[in-house]
Amino acid sequence: MPSSLIEVRRSYTRDQQVALIDAVHGALVAAFKIPEEDRFIRVLSYEPHLMVNGLAAGVADGYTRVTIDCFAGRSIEAKRNLYRQIVERLEVLDIAPGDVSILLRESPPENWGAGGVAASDYDLGFDIHV
Repeated sequence: MPSSLIEVRRSYTRDQQVALIDAVHGALVAAFKIPEEDRFIRVLSYEPHLMVNGLAAGVADGYTRVTIDCFAGRSIEAKRNLYRQIVERLEVLDIAPGDVSILLRESPPENWGAGGVAASDYDLGFDIHV
């Protein structure tokens, strides 16, 4: 049940936004083995001056930040696969690998709730230990 946020510093068409969502979700399905229907992803577009990448000499309009909040438990191999999958899938959408920044934030299932119940108290329908 990852929750993802894709932040970009340019405007995209609706179809392009859907493609961004599909790319990140596809990477999560492939790397973290989440169910295809487990989609919690948002896209935020900023005017270029409102999103700065301090590491770049000249900030590219393609700068894309992907933040994923998820349950703790994935292996380092699964995380490396996720990072690679995200970059490869965004590159197909003309976003250069060097313009992609990924932040993975992990929390134990008891720190997530849905419907008034801790995630640790119900069957997620998938294994977080991949």
